[in-house]
Amino acid sequence: MRDPKWRDEGEEPDYRFTLANERTFLAWIRTALALLAGGVLLHQFATELDPRLVVTLLSTGLGVVAAVLSVVSYTRWRGNEIAIRNGRPLPFSWVLPALAAVCLLTSAVLVVLLLVA
Repeated sequence: MRDPKWRDEGEEPDYRFTLANERTFLAWIRTALALLAGGVLLHQFATELDPRLVVTLLSTGLGVVAAVLSVVSYTRWRGNEIAIRNGRPLPFSWVLPALAAVCLLTSAVLVVLLLVA
């Protein structure tokens, strides 16, 4: 597999910055895996919660968010790597507020379901 074109742009960065960017990417992947695991666990073990449709939608939503986060984490890693290579500031990320909103919404729905159950 050959290197992408953007790897030839700018200067080769200090390996510490590249490795830090990679660790951040892996943290995003771990977060995506945790969301996916949460969706699977919710679907499999929350059998007492009603309405079941809401539980299914919530667990499916967590799986979709995990898939989207996996893609976004790569594009964010790539954008950061390009910025580092070209000496530019790191790009703004809309992912953090969006992920916080998803967690807040999921928690609120689960609390309501648990209180009703």
